[in-house]
Amino acid sequence: MRPDTPATPAENDRADHVAEAERLERTADMYPEDAEPLLLQAAAHYELADDRERATTLYDGLLASPDVHDPSLIRALKAANLWEYGHEAEANAIITGLRATAPRDPAPWVIVAESLEQHDELEQAHETFTEALELLVPASERESGVPLAKHPLLLGRHRVRRLLGTPHDEWDALADQANRTPVALDELHDPKRLWSLGSENPAELQAEISRLRAELGTYREALSRPFPVAVLHWPSTEYAELIAAYPALTSEYPSYEAHLTSIEGSLRELSSSGTANLGIVTGTVPSYEAFAASEASSPNDTSLLPQYATTLAARGRAVAWPPASDAGCWCGSGSAYGACHGTGA
Repeated sequence: MRPDTPATPAENDRADHVAEAERLERTADMYPEDAEPLLLQAAAHYELADDRERATTLYDGLLASPDVHDPSLIRALKAANLWEYGHEAEANAIITGLRATAPRDPAPWVIVAESLEQHDELEQAHETFTEALELLVPASERESGVPLAKHPLLLGRHRVRRLLGTPHDEWDALADQANRTPVALDELHDPKRLWSLGSENPAELQAEISRLRAELGTYREALSRPFPVAVLHWPSTEYAELIAAYPALTSEYPSYEAHLTSIEGSLRELSSSGTANLGIVTGTVPSYEAFAASEASSPNDTSLLPQYATTLAARGRAVAWPPASDAGCWCGSGSAYGACHGTGA
């Protein structure tokens, strides 16, 4: 998700964000298979530096790529960014087109709905949140519990409805269930709360600060989960099944030992180049075949492998790398990492 972007960053902060964005761009050139998540991080840093035109250039470059993995997310980020520097009409056009494509991931919906909310387009924001919930939350999840990744849709819609003064409905009841703070949502999202910040009563001010901290903590937990740059690992049984079914992949995986060695080597290279937040995702043949089908491609296509890894990471399947030296090695050998692939790390 996109980070909060201050309107006027300090000059030193601006320079730091530009430097980090440029470093991420260089890293993306070195590792094109991981370019998309790296360039999205770079664009976020340009936004934090208030260099929004450079952020838009990165979004445009990603959308022009034939290998783009998540165009809906990129369009949502581009629209939100454009609106912040005076391109409201273009941003609205992108949002309209995005809603028409009905993406199946909640993140683009949250970004565009919150952008509408922040610019006082409350009716449109409410329509967008509602449309997303009706599309993405089936009746079974409404009964058993809405998944955590979709909570921002519920909470955002509840917040907008409080601003509009709209009575509760069944979605608001689900939002109350999703609320993980000790403060009731009606209180958290009460527009009159902001008035109390002008109070001269220290107790009232302290109570309001506590409520704001609780709300901010929930928001950050739900929306600020950057997924790691991840390398794909096939366990031995899955590897054998994969190569037997798709022998063309031997060009990428000449042997199982070489596959494991390549994983550790790639992660160490990324780490030495300054890339943070690294991880490993574990593949399975059925899930890879389903991914290939969703991309209208063949599992024999080696270019799908990094895209598959990025998709798994974006879905929260990555395990952080490196593990502790005395923890089990990521390869599944049963040995400690320090005595296995972590030797000499």
